[in-house]
Amino acid sequence: MLLDGNAPESIAEAARVISAGGLLGLPTETVYGLAADAASADAVAKIFTAKGRPSNHPLIVHVADAAGVDHFAVDVPTFARQLMQAFWPGPLTLILPRRPGVGAETAGGQDSIGVRCPSHPVAQALLQALAAQPDPVWGLAAPSANQFGRVSPTTAQHVQAEMGGDLLVLDGGPCTVGIESTIIDCSRGAPVLLRPGAITRVQVEAACGQPLQSAQEIADTAGAAPRASGTLESHYAPSATVRLMDARALQTALDVLGADAAHIAVYARTPLRIASERLVVRRMPADADATAQQLFAALRGFDAQGVKLIWIETPPDAPDWEGVRDRLQRAAA
Repeated sequence: MLLDGNAPESIAEAARVISAGGLLGLPTETVYGLAADAASADAVAKIFTAKGRPSNHPLIVHVADAAGVDHFAVDVPTFARQLMQAFWPGPLTLILPRRPGVGAETAGGQDSIGVRCPSHPVAQALLQALAAQPDPVWGLAAPSANQFGRVSPTTAQHVQAEMGGDLLVLDGGPCTVGIESTIIDCSRGAPVLLRPGAITRVQVEAACGQPLQSAQEIADTAGAAPRASGTLESHYAPSATVRLMDARALQTALDVLGADAAHIAVYARTPLRIASERLVVRRMPADADATAQQLFAALRGFDAQGVKLIWIETPPDAPDWEGVRDRLQRAAA
């Protein structure tokens, strides 16, 4: 069931569902989430069941503001507070030491927990309403509202098509960022990039005044980083097979197939010679942010058109394209 997320009565109904231990579809600036009370083991278990997600794969807690962090985390380092001040509300998740006895199921049993403060006004309205209740809900576990490993939803209609019409979904319009949040591990004494996103490594380093390490670098010296959402080798995958190619390889493949090419979608920045009218062709924007905003909707659209293969021009090897490149590499894995 879709509800207008901008209507006060919709926020009130959503708060009632969450407080009763239910699930709902929640818009954020990144993607739509499947939300439940992050402190309720029973409610969180419903998320894992609905998504077909392994219960040891951690979820991210969404809070109304930085003050909500202290309900779920302890010993928050200074550089993490600096990142909150710089980027919250916004598409940045911080992995922090988990407060004992709180959110173990949400954290996948780890002693760390991922927390972020979304900027979407509908998400903010619901989080603030929940925190203001006599029996407050301090945070929402909200992984993407889709089957585990598949393409994330960026509209309320995507959620309804994926999860069924019985789920309450707050419709907040299309997501403005379009790919999941940047994840920074702040539990190991130095900032570690676990998943790139719209907030770039350059921005993170400038805000916290420290070099950003990779998960592999920290593993070489201090053991494996915590498990985090969306970091499996294969993820964000449509039903069709995704292949990444540079523009020259793309053109060569199209020339070889010629007019016989069919059941293939092409998503590229570079203008290409297309001999077959049976191809599905969509131009990729030259701008990384614009590509991120439409990426998952484009992949879902290709699936809806029944293609078997999706040929995508490899994104530039540049800092602002890192999040898009990460999602496409996982989709093609």
